[in-house]
Amino acid sequence: MHNKDNVLWLSSLIIGLAAVAFLPRVLAQDQYDDPPTRVARLGYMEGSVSFQPAGETDWVGAVPNRPMTTGDQIWADQGSRAELNLGSAVIRLSEYTGITFLNFDDHTVQVQLSSGTINVTVRRLREDDVVEVDTPNLAFTIFQTGHYRMDASQDGANTTVSIRAGEGEATGYGQTYDLRAGQVGYFSGTNGLYADVEQVGEPDAFDVWVEGRDHRYDYARSRQYMSPYVAGFEDLDDYGEWRFDPAYGNIWFPNQVAYGWAPYHVGHWAWIDPWGYTWVDDAPWGYAPFHYGRWVFVAGRWGWVAGPANVEPLYAPALVVFIGAGGGWGGNIGWFPLGPREVWVPSYPVSRAYMTQVNVSSTVVNETVITNVYNTTIINKTTNITNITYVNKTVPGAVTAVPQNAFASAQPVAKVAVVVNAQQIASAPVAARVAVNPTRESVLGAKASTAEHVSAPPAAIASRQVVAKKTPPPPPVPFAQKQQAMAKNPGQPLPRQQLAAMRPAAAAVRPPVKVAPPGKPAQPATGHPPANVARPGMPGAPANAGRPAQPTPPPSQPMNRPGAPPPNERPAPAQPSRPALPAQPETNRPAPSANQPPPNRPTPPSQPNRPPANQPQPNRPETNRPPENQPNPPETRPAEPNRPPAAEPNRPAPNRNEPPPRQAAPPPERPSQQHAAPPPKQEQKQPPPDQKKREEETRPPGL
Repeated sequence: MHNKDNVLWLSSLIIGLAAVAFLPRVLAQDQYDDPPTRVARLGYMEGSVSFQPAGETDWVGAVPNRPMTTGDQIWADQGSRAELNLGSAVIRLSEYTGITFLNFDDHTVQVQLSSGTINVTVRRLREDDVVEVDTPNLAFTIFQTGHYRMDASQDGANTTVSIRAGEGEATGYGQTYDLRAGQVGYFSGTNGLYADVEQVGEPDAFDVWVEGRDHRYDYARSRQYMSPYVAGFEDLDDYGEWRFDPAYGNIWFPNQVAYGWAPYHVGHWAWIDPWGYTWVDDAPWGYAPFHYGRWVFVAGRWGWVAGPANVEPLYAPALVVFIGAGGGWGGNIGWFPLGPREVWVPSYPVSRAYMTQVNVSSTVVNETVITNVYNTTIINKTTNITNITYVNKTVPGAVTAVPQNAFASAQPVAKVAVVVNAQQIASAPVAARVAVNPTRESVLGAKASTAEHVSAPPAAIASRQVVAKKTPPPPPVPFAQKQQAMAKNPGQPLPRQQLAAMRPAAAAVRPPVKVAPPGKPAQPATGHPPANVARPGMPGAPANAGRPAQPTPPPSQPMNRPGAPPPNERPAPAQPSRPALPAQPETNRPAPSANQPPPNRPTPPSQPNRPPANQPQPNRPETNRPPENQPNPPETRPAEPNRPPAAEPNRPAPNRNEPPPRQAAPPPERPSQQHAAPPPKQEQKQPPPDQKKREEETRPPGL
């Protein structure tokens, strides 16, 4: 027993000593503030789209491939649209729409929608992930992968939530309302939350555009070569080709670049906290290949090698090595892309786990090699990494260099690049960080000169309070306030604790957020679909804007209520890849097939080139205008307002929810059964004279 106690005591001592020895490592890891491993890529844009960096008050013209994070704002003006790709989700903006990222990290996406219309496609939702959209009168939390649309009225009094696939919860003023696939909720009120839940209506032009963008993702060929959560991979199909190489595997080669082109050459450097200097490429495909993977020079061409497809992709601001980063290299700053199996060293202090994950997600590399590089560059504070041989450093044209002031002011690299020879490249020191302080221009980006000369949300919308369920982090600190403090460590973002001490002076720059109290489930109203109400977010919309008109279901169809499936129907499963087709109201009898004629109708002749009438036409959104010159249906037929029209040539469609496909030249109408035209007169033979006389003698009087 005594020996046993000694063994236990000795074991406890060993464990305690091991814990003490391990404690400095834990503390060393905790002293680093690892940045988020994902951002939102500002991708497709059309029309007038403006951007405001976190903590700033100036609006500038938006540029494609700009990474967005917490505190950034975007505004789509009249006739404009924009798309933000988060990897696991996509947010798309309609016109007159502004959003702000209240919180955006590895597990939280919290968006402020002050006015306008957005569509959120969620492709992956882990157990600890939060996706929340905050509007002036509610906070909507997404529970499943699917397709969601939120409309916030211009006056802030109404919010509409439409769910094509998925499930979520609206919270506001101590009440919660559940919504499921196929439902639309109309929420009104600024001191209380009134809810009306109906069936989701027909898609409009914005919905059709969203479905087309999702279609590009669903059928992109490039998804078979990388993780589907790499933002922007679907753009590679249109601008390059994949080839297999025995040494590197599958390589993507761009096919629309100029002669002598090299990676990280056509674009600019922007300062984005908390990563610091970030590459923003000008090419429409220029996002994924510059924040994930590695570049290699093969057979006289530059090709991109994606990271392992089965590893979670982690965002990096730029996968390059800098040359002359201290400004002593003739006053120039140069860089070249990392090659496969080479370790990227961040320009900001990070933990060992972060550095390991960000490297193994973007290339095939040994973790022991990563640890060795980490110890020499992060732990031992070694600034130069000259003991590593980089394969791309000696490739002709691989090194790009610009003057120091051009680098720090977001000037277009291709226009200001300087020529450097092989001897200069060989003798210049390499580094992971550019020891040059950023400027206001590098924060605003390539279009800094457009400040105060672009469209921006109205002041009433920009300052509007929104309701939030999750408490967002404090507002970001303006760049001017921290610029002087950054001079102590040029080119390196400020630590989180130092930023926290600066925040009280910046507390008034963000519109106030009202955190909703815990809510209790409430019962919405049904059967009161609004009509003739302007779409929210449009200028000149009435005060009750926020409830777009929806088609009225037939009287025999009960309304759906949140938290319960529709009658005779199960909830639609989550479909993260493609938006579900609009839910069609149903009668109690099943709808006939498009190839089977309904009863009491003659079988129409077959038309192999005509699509079924109940099949939505791609890229041709139909309005709710009834067909022209449409006669009333026969009185002997019961009214079927919700029955999809069958494929019948030359027959005008009855009054239904959507018109039949348009015809280039409508054929002549077929007469109805009750008003059929009389048959043509047939020529009759004249009877003999004696027969005609007998008929006249036997004819009754008056005839």
